[in-house]
Amino acid sequence: MNKLPLRIAAGALWLAVSGASMADSSITMPIEIDGMLTEIPGPSLRCPSKFGGVTIGRGDGALTGPVAFIANDCITQSGTLFTFSAGKLIILTVAGDQIFADYSGQFVPTGVGSNFVFSGATFQVTGGTGKFSKASGGGNMTGAEDISTGQGTIKLSGRITYKDKN
Repeated sequence: MNKLPLRIAAGALWLAVSGASMADSSITMPIEIDGMLTEIPGPSLRCPSKFGGVTIGRGDGALTGPVAFIANDCITQSGTLFTFSAGKLIILTVAGDQIFADYSGQFVPTGVGSNFVFSGATFQVTGGTGKFSKASGGGNMTGAEDISTGQGTIKLSGRITYKDKN
């Protein structure tokens, strides 16, 4: 009995099944996260200005569900404006997946006490872990902060592309 046709058929079936599981399709979705933050400014040797901020917070998004986040950036003051640059953000989802992003922008005074708002702030998704391991995308950051207390709000609005693992 010639087993060659059976082996060819089995090989073709294996290739079809393994190819289907390896060819995860990409999904592009809106990403919107609303959150509360606390920023702690201070010395930072990694920054050209030698000054930066560490931010922690929590929030919620339709795609991610509840999240926690941590970030750090470099801060440069020019008059009443503060530019934040070289920002690194990690968003941790309840499922344990993480989203990594770079960000930059400015804090502009509102004219009310020590309240500032984000201006021209953007984020760029650079990867992650779990289902976001090869994520990309980006968008705008809006929010406000009382720079005397470090308390504020943040909203990320944009798009994210990641591999569908289902």
